[in-house]
Amino acid sequence: MTGCGGSSSEGDGGGGGSTAEAGTFTYLGQNENTTIVDTLETLAGDQCSTENEAAKFTPDAIPGATWDQQLQLLAGQEGLSDFGMAAGTPSLMKQFIESGQVQDISTELEEMGIEDKILPAAASTIQALHGTDKLYALPTEFNIEGFWYNKQLLEDNGITPPETWDELVDAAAKLQAAGIQPFSASGEQGWPVTRLVGNYLMRDLGPDALQKVAEGEAKLTDPEYVKAADEVAALGQAGYFGDAPTSIDYDTSLNLFMTGKAAFLYMGSWATTAFNDEAQNKIGVDNVGFFSFPDVDGGKGSSDQVPANVGIPTMFSSKGFDDSTKAWMECIVNNYGDTVLKDSGVVSGFKVENPPADLPETTKLVQEQIANAPSSVLWFEALMTSQATTVSQSNGGGLANGSVSGEQFMKLVQDANQG
Repeated sequence: MTGCGGSSSEGDGGGGGSTAEAGTFTYLGQNENTTIVDTLETLAGDQCSTENEAAKFTPDAIPGATWDQQLQLLAGQEGLSDFGMAAGTPSLMKQFIESGQVQDISTELEEMGIEDKILPAAASTIQALHGTDKLYALPTEFNIEGFWYNKQLLEDNGITPPETWDELVDAAAKLQAAGIQPFSASGEQGWPVTRLVGNYLMRDLGPDALQKVAEGEAKLTDPEYVKAADEVAALGQAGYFGDAPTSIDYDTSLNLFMTGKAAFLYMGSWATTAFNDEAQNKIGVDNVGFFSFPDVDGGKGSSDQVPANVGIPTMFSSKGFDDSTKAWMECIVNNYGDTVLKDSGVVSGFKVENPPADLPETTKLVQEQIANAPSSVLWFEALMTSQATTVSQSNGGGLANGSVSGEQFMKLVQDANQG
């Protein structure tokens, strides 16, 4: 969702990676994402200039549309770059890890004394994606998710930011009665709705609820799992997502919120780019608040377990992990977070030592949430098959408009996940 756009400045864009040459530090990224390579080039000319003299930063890029396929080919030829964007599919990363193609960097970070430079919530997100307690990638981007809200609308209606699901439902009913649409969400894309199902599950059943499904210990059609989808479907049946949520695309959902036509927007922290743009945000950046997905009464999860994703994390190949690459890794871990925030406004999963003084309030808010989060949880489809992901998101709009029941939704996704 973020970190993409613009033209590539990475090498000649044609090679697609190669094994390391002496005196080089090779990097492979996607044509569409220039943020990472631009930041690395800045480091090469500044904080990491010593490392760059020993092993020259040598970037390359390939199209994102064929990313995983190209990585598989390179891995089969033992040709992964020293450093590069990780596989887009968690299952492919697991294959690389199991085959020893990707470097476990946990020990090196500890030996360097810089393991605390990786924020706990970011580390736990990567570990959960890869199904391991080791770290096999760096969080060059880190997005938290939760409910953004219109402060004035809530204040005018005597509503405080909800701390429990029941309070959220009560707030929605009060807003609806006052003629205000409670939630804005893209039913067309579906995932802003299915995120609510997954988060409810992890607040109710605990942060391992979807891991149990992935491991076959539970099914989405189990009654306690169906309950989560029923709760979200009830919001749709009450009309809390508006009259026609399946016709709402991503940009329209943001616009509805930023023009004051909806009180709540469940979205990731990448939306701060739009919130900080005065031309788009008609309610004003000072009128935008945030709260984490609320607790479920009696649930095993907690609201300090932040829903999160790491965009496209970056990995080191085992074959290219020599002393010069280790030096580069240490310099990246120490300096990337400050540099990408200052130059691009991107919040990463690295600890920031010297944040810019002119950071927008919404970006500061995100930083604080990330820094204080002890752990994170993944999104609903993170551990599912590609087919199940498609079925889930294509039916999310049905939950939002009340045409699909929780039971129907969970059966469709469970069947696709088994297939």
